[in-house]
Amino acid sequence: MKKLIALFGATTLASTSAVAGIALSGTASVTYDDNGSSPSATSYDADMTIVGTNGGTTLTASYDMEKASLTTTAVDLASVIGPVTIAADMFDEVSKATTTSGGGQQYESTDTSVTVSLDVPVGDMSIGINNSGDVVLSGTFSGVTVSATIGDTEVITASAAIAGVDMSVTNSGGSTTWTLDTTVSGIDLTLTSAQKITAAFGLAGNTMTVTHNPAVASVAAKSGNSSGASTNGYGKFKLISANAYSTVAIARDLTSGATLTATYSGKDDSLTLKAAVTF
Repeated sequence: MKKLIALFGATTLASTSAVAGIALSGTASVTYDDNGSSPSATSYDADMTIVGTNGGTTLTASYDMEKASLTTTAVDLASVIGPVTIAADMFDEVSKATTTSGGGQQYESTDTSVTVSLDVPVGDMSIGINNSGDVVLSGTFSGVTVSATIGDTEVITASAAIAGVDMSVTNSGGSTTWTLDTTVSGIDLTLTSAQKITAAFGLAGNTMTVTHNPAVASVAAKSGNSSGASTNGYGKFKLISANAYSTVAIARDLTSGATLTATYSGKDDSLTLKAAVTF
């Protein structure tokens, strides 16, 4: 009997130790959209993320659960070995656009990758290289965080908090975009280079968010190929024009632990009700 009790205790301890390195989180929601003058629709979403950690190595895997079987959406592995950090994107997600009028990618591409970064004592800068041969430089200097990717397409990102304003600027292949975030009289404001403006009012658990979405100009398609070796890479579908519109979303936390959000959209004069829970 004592041997059985000891064996049971050892098994329980081993199981508890194994579970201690695993974190489980997720979200679930049900949404009703009256779609304005179009037929109404109800949609469902349930997502789960599993994070496993052992020492300096972490595996993060995400799944969609609302279908008949689990659908993988992301698998990432990161390991720190001294000054070297290895990050592997292990899941090849679908990158080809599902519509032909939203400016999305025309051909499927391989999206798995491995990036090896080295922390070197040069002004708090990190140097990395990915499996495409791009060199990635990043660091923080005088409060400004800078990241530069040097390869076929150079991407430079800089972010800083100055006088209560969080600023982020990205230049990709000569095209620059930026985002400004600040708070004025308790109202959280976000302004982007695309002229999108968001204002959030209220306290945690009881908020109203007003968003202005700018007009979108049409863009012609750019032909690519399946290897991504053309001038336009994997290509882009055409982007149809859209008028500017605004949305108003009111969200309230319920005593049941769920959050109820009602959103009005001027795009199609529709009202959407969404009940969601996060665990």
